[in-house]
Amino acid sequence: MENSLLSKFAFWQTKHDRVDLGVYLNAAAVTFYNRDGDPSFSLPLSGDDWSGVFQALTDKIPAPNLQLVLSEDFYQLLVVDKPMVQPEEMHQALIWSIKDMVSEPVESLHLDYFESPESTNNKVTVVAVNKAMLQALVKAADKHQVTIAGISIEEMAISNYGAGDKLAHMVLCHKPGSELLLTVVKQGQLYMQRRIRGFSQLDRVSSEDLQLNVADNLSLELQRSMDYFESQLRQAPVASIALLMGGERQMLAQLLSRNFDQAVEVIACEQVQDKLAQWALAELERQTEEPA
Repeated sequence: MENSLLSKFAFWQTKHDRVDLGVYLNAAAVTFYNRDGDPSFSLPLSGDDWSGVFQALTDKIPAPNLQLVLSEDFYQLLVVDKPMVQPEEMHQALIWSIKDMVSEPVESLHLDYFESPESTNNKVTVVAVNKAMLQALVKAADKHQVTIAGISIEEMAISNYGAGDKLAHMVLCHKPGSELLLTVVKQGQLYMQRRIRGFSQLDRVSSEDLQLNVADNLSLELQRSMDYFESQLRQAPVASIALLMGGERQMLAQLLSRNFDQAVEVIACEQVQDKLAQWALAELERQTEEPA
C-alpha cells in the first residue's frame, strides 16, 4: 500500500493543536469518537447538509480536527489491472480503466487506489468518490473552522485492528442492511477485502437459524477467503477471526469456533459505527506518531 498514490486515501494531512476526533459518516448520521470526554456521539445527517452537522459539532466541540471514514454509501471499489505507467500518469490511466465500470461520468469522480502489500496478480483496487460530495463537505468544514486531517474508507479503517500485532487477523464487519465485509489485516495494513452477499440481515438472524445453516454457510465463505490468503498471497494462516456486528454475535462466535482452529472473538462495542469512528481516531494518532 505504500506504493499507492495516497497510502491511506487521505486527501491532505495537517498537524494541529486542536481537538482530535475520529469520524464515521453514513447516509443517515455522522458518528464522532473522542478519546477524552464523551467517547462517542452521533449527529443526524439530512441529505447533504454538512454545514448543519459541522455547526452542531462546533457548538459542542470548538476547533475540531477530524479523521473521516466514509461508509460504503459514499464510494465504490473497483478491481482493475494495474496500469503499467509512471506514478504521475496513474490517475489518467485509471480513468480509462474504470470508465465502463461506473454509472456516472468519470469526470465527476475523485479516484484513488490501493493494492495488497503482497499482491501477486498485478491488480489494484480503485476507490471512486463523487467529487461534488467531497467539495461540499470540504466547503462546509472550512465555513465552520473544522479541520479535516484525512479521509479514509471502511476497509482501511479496519486495518487499525491489531495494528501492533505481527500476525494476520480476519475481521468480519456487518452493519444493518449491508452486505458482510470481510477483511484480512496485518500490522496496520489491509491484505484483502471482499463483500459477501447473502448476509445483509445477519444482525436479525435468530440463534436457531444460526445453528441450522447460517453459521455453516458463512464458514464456507470464510474458508474460501482463508484459502486465497494462504495460497494466492502466500501468507501464514490468520491468527484469529474477529466479529464486529450486532445481533446474536456471541452465538455466532461459538458456532464459527467449532469449524476453525483459530480463536473467534467478538469486538466489544454498542454500535458498529462507534468502533469505526474509534478506529478513525486510531488512524489519526498513528499518522501523528509516524516520522515525517
